[in-house]
Amino acid sequence: MKFGVIVFPGSNCDRDVVWVTEGLLDQPTRLVWHQDTDIADLDVIVLPGGFSYGDYLRCGAIARFSRVMPEVVKHAERGKFVIGICNGFQVLTESGLLPGALIRNRDLHFICDRVPVKVENTRLPWTSAYDPGQVITLPIAHGEGRYYADADTLDELETNNQVVFRYCTPDGAIDAAGNPNGSLNNIAGICNRNGNVLGLMPHPERASDPVLGATDGIKLFESLLGAAVAAV
Repeated sequence: MKFGVIVFPGSNCDRDVVWVTEGLLDQPTRLVWHQDTDIADLDVIVLPGGFSYGDYLRCGAIARFSRVMPEVVKHAERGKFVIGICNGFQVLTESGLLPGALIRNRDLHFICDRVPVKVENTRLPWTSAYDPGQVITLPIAHGEGRYYADADTLDELETNNQVVFRYCTPDGAIDAAGNPNGSLNNIAGICNRNGNVLGLMPHPERASDPVLGATDGIKLFESLLGAAVAAV
């Protein structure tokens, strides 16, 4: 699979993703500057973490107007894969590719930690390498990561199994004790109705290299590669 990692002014996790897709998984990967519009050759678009445009106004609110974003929307509408990680998740909600919004953390503090996350949906190309209900550990680093949506949207997400990851306790309990930022329904990541667009606040790319002592995140990327092989 050919990966493209969008680089906005202020992105700082783009090279981390490239290290995973190209360095660890040996997949062709190129960085795509936010003003470029030619992404037709790419199979997977990654919107990485960071502080696009300094996170002025709202996180992701300016990045959605970058020249590349209409092409990313078309890419998703064709059924191709798009993933937004942390700030990338914020950009996906701002651009309308995913519902809801990411707002200030419950305690109004920036959180940088490793947290337990439960895999809620393993019937997706992104998560097939995980076990149903598996609790994994992923890093988080955000000040505006609290997932919010109105009641109807939450009901739709739950009914359609679009909640992919939830914050939890180490033993897998979905409760306030396992919710680091106050996200509604402990939501850490969601997908669109078709399952080809995924957004999550935790950083799987930061838990992929064995040298870091954490590899729970690499299964997300391996799942996608496995899905591509199965489709051939």
